[in-house]
Amino acid sequence: MSDKKPSAKKSSDSLKALKTLMGYASPYKKLFALSLVFALISVAATLYAPILIGQGVDVIIGKGDVDFDKLIPIIIVLLVTVSLTALCQWLMTVCTNKITFNIVRDLRNEAFAKLEKLPLSYIDSHSHGDLISRVITDVEQVSDGLLMGFAQLFTGLCTIVGTLIFMLTINFKITLVVVLITPLSLFVARFVSGNTYKLFHKQSVARGELTGLIEEMTGNQKTVSAFGYEQEAQKRMQELNLELSKVSVKAIFFSSLTNPTTRFVNGLVYTGVGIVGAFTVFSGGITVGQLSSFLTYANQYTKPFNEISGVITELQGALASAHRIFSLLSQEEIPDDRYSKVLEKIDGSVDVDSVDFSYTPQKPLIQGFDLHVKKGQRTAIVGPTGCGKTTIINLLMRFYDTDKGEIRVSGENIREITRKSLRSGYGMVLQETWLKTGTIRENIAYGKPDATDEEIIAAARAAYCHSFIKRLPLGYDTVISDSYSTLSAGQKQLLCIARVMLCIPEMLILDEATSSIDTRTEILVQNAFAKLMQGRTSFIIAHRLSTIKEADTIIVMKDGTIIEQGDHKSLMDKNGFYAQLYNSQFAIT
Repeated sequence: MSDKKPSAKKSSDSLKALKTLMGYASPYKKLFALSLVFALISVAATLYAPILIGQGVDVIIGKGDVDFDKLIPIIIVLLVTVSLTALCQWLMTVCTNKITFNIVRDLRNEAFAKLEKLPLSYIDSHSHGDLISRVITDVEQVSDGLLMGFAQLFTGLCTIVGTLIFMLTINFKITLVVVLITPLSLFVARFVSGNTYKLFHKQSVARGELTGLIEEMTGNQKTVSAFGYEQEAQKRMQELNLELSKVSVKAIFFSSLTNPTTRFVNGLVYTGVGIVGAFTVFSGGITVGQLSSFLTYANQYTKPFNEISGVITELQGALASAHRIFSLLSQEEIPDDRYSKVLEKIDGSVDVDSVDFSYTPQKPLIQGFDLHVKKGQRTAIVGPTGCGKTTIINLLMRFYDTDKGEIRVSGENIREITRKSLRSGYGMVLQETWLKTGTIRENIAYGKPDATDEEIIAAARAAYCHSFIKRLPLGYDTVISDSYSTLSAGQKQLLCIARVMLCIPEMLILDEATSSIDTRTEILVQNAFAKLMQGRTSFIIAHRLSTIKEADTIIVMKDGTIIEQGDHKSLMDKNGFYAQLYNSQFAIT
């Protein structure tokens, strides 16, 4: 019983993936129908050729005794038939390629769009390399499987049925020999496909893990080198690579069984036809030309079994990859409620009432959190590492939803307004910078693509990055990216600040926004922020408490709850936890 359950589940997953995959072909029904027409014509012409060859053999009576009057028309018709077959096969290939590449394009677009809409909790809980592998490598595997499937599966089936019909018209007994040996090919195909799906699925998973490790190591090479982690990384790489090799070898082994075993069955069919056909010729049941046609049909009949077995093997790999893609596409997006409204007027007031939140139910983080911020207030959030400061930002931006309680912006419950309109009201600068691949101009205008050059330059000046931009070879047209550029961490952070300076949102979130900037530039940027924050609600997270002394309200957090609240002077006078944190900056150990 235990052996049957996984097999049943595997078959169910495979059929489900195939059914879903076929749904992506529905927009291309016309191309699909055209492909089938060309396939039918190609098969019919291919099957008609042996009859012509047999007729040609029969008019060649012996040496020096050839009926050319009958042979030449047969040769002309044969040439036309072969040409028609080649043309139709080419046109069928063009159609199937278009169908396949369109389906693969749609899959990639949908998978990428899905990643853009999925909640941050899903992205955080999955390896980025594995997600990349699903969108790129697994889709490529589906492409390979579909190309072979569309091109060969239908033509193979048509060839088998058509060949049987043609053989029956020549001789029933010899056809019966072919039909009786055929089940061996079906058994071989079932045995191979039954073992390959599971192995190809394991191969896709192993490949995803390996991609994740490579993406992780190459993206953080400085840290890897700084901590001397190269040997450990290499060891982990070898382990994953070995696992991928083992699974791949097994998958390839089972898939490679297809060709030799089906060829063995083909040999049996051909031998059977030759022996029985020879006796039939001796008895006068068929002519030598008809036997020639029959032997050709025997080859044509068995060849599709080779191709279909190969298609099934390749299709198993494609379906295993498709299952991983569809598992991504089936994730819940948690979209905006259909009654959600657009927040048009943002006055900057924020109210947090009795909020509970935890990333995992087993580890409570924020409990009974209350916060009331008036329009234009500068609110600093401080506390030890892991107390929930960044989590508060995630909740305010609705990257995560609260487990309990309510957050209101401008008097509106953020669950009742669209995420886009909520987030458009915030300008956010994080400690971790991110720049897209593109020009500096495009990066600064990321949140306002229609900004003029004058506005972009003004924002760059306000963020004190105009001077170093002008020193670059192409100035604002210099192409940069987050991973590959000659910019320092501080320069990248200044560009992120300029991005916010350009948008001028109603509310600001600054999470260690000047952590990578030198002291002199930080003072200038802080002055720029001070101007920008005038009249705007601001949330500031800082470890250097000297930078938030001017905040209207300082919230001191510990273990997910507010333990102190007030301005800098009142909190210092209180001589509590905040005072300890502040004084610890100047303590000599």
